[in-house]
Amino acid sequence: MIHWFRGLEPVLLLVILLMTAAVWAFFSLAGEVLEGDTLAFDKWLVRALRAADDPATPIGPPFIQEMGRDATALGGVGVITLVTAAVAGYLWIDGKRRMMIFLVASVVGGWLASSLLKAAFSRPRPEIVPHLSIVHTSSFPSGHSMLSAVVYLTLGSLLAAVIPRLATRIYVLTVAILMTLVVGVSRVYLGVHYPTDVAAGWMAGLIWALACWTIARKLQRQRHVESVRRIGPSASSEPDSRVASEERQNSLY
Repeated sequence: MIHWFRGLEPVLLLVILLMTAAVWAFFSLAGEVLEGDTLAFDKWLVRALRAADDPATPIGPPFIQEMGRDATALGGVGVITLVTAAVAGYLWIDGKRRMMIFLVASVVGGWLASSLLKAAFSRPRPEIVPHLSIVHTSSFPSGHSMLSAVVYLTLGSLLAAVIPRLATRIYVLTVAILMTLVVGVSRVYLGVHYPTDVAAGWMAGLIWALACWTIARKLQRQRHVESVRRIGPSASSEPDSRVASEERQNSLY
């Protein structure tokens, strides 16, 4: 196990530290939920997002409710499947077959982990307000929040790794984080999740995304998974530099 971590740069060690902290936070929150310590806060916040005189009406103008449904779809199985299929198709066309398999396995694995966690905790859905979205599974952790974190954070981190400009990398990661946050907030707004369900989903998704990113980096270094070419002006100069390096090596012989 120690040999596996040998040679990792500091950023990977920080990622592993963050992943460890997220695991601790998830199980700490799960313990509080199981003991019922968060229920009062959960119910208060869900009810606060509805009209005081009508729990069936969410706060805000009618178009906000429609935007909430649109936002929650970003973490649904349909959109997640389309996004994953689109990226997998690109990797297939680009000749990154093993990376494509790794990506699909990461998403499917995240969905299975979400289903297992839901079955293990079996927390009932909120019943204090009418649901504004159709639901079939248990509540903890939020599957939409977890899957959006798994897909968007994983794709964002893999894309940021091949972008040379720091500002562009920050932008890509910020968009991925915002999409994940919007999905989670929409689940509480629609009354189908407690806020602690969503927080747990974010934590679990972050853990899974960081684990997948770390494994992908390690496999790329060992050449078990293809590396993606860098995107940007500096990318065009890389092939020329490799050719020049090979010519210099050949001239020595």
